[in-house]
Amino acid sequence: MLKEFQEFISRGNVMDLAVAVIIGAAFSKIVDSLVGDIIMPIIGAIFGGLDFNNYFLPLSSAVNATSLAEAKKQGAVFAYGSFITVALNFIILAFIIFLMVKAVNNLRRRLQQEKPVAPAAPPADIALLTEIRDLLARK
Repeated sequence: MLKEFQEFISRGNVMDLAVAVIIGAAFSKIVDSLVGDIIMPIIGAIFGGLDFNNYFLPLSSAVNATSLAEAKKQGAVFAYGSFITVALNFIILAFIIFLMVKAVNNLRRRLQQEKPVAPAAPPADIALLTEIRDLLARK
């Protein structure tokens, strides 16, 4: 069983997936910071200077706080501002991944175009007929 596990882990696809997950987690933090620290404050300033994360609707009459963290302590809230932030984060992340995949595909196409294409070998019957023709031409 240990040997099978070692073979499974040593396959290229498993290692590639592990690297992708680790890089994805680190990349996600960068995008979270981009959205939370740069983009959302600008959007918040445009829409009245408020932090988008603190947009919520109280679902209980006991909630009277002005910040989301405090409101959650007091009772149930509908935190639509947090959802908007996460949705925007997803859209930015998806767009960046799209651009990365597009760049890799363009690079692959360029590399395939640069390779000299070897002429395809003729089918066996054509090669045989060519050989017969050459033998008859020598006689």
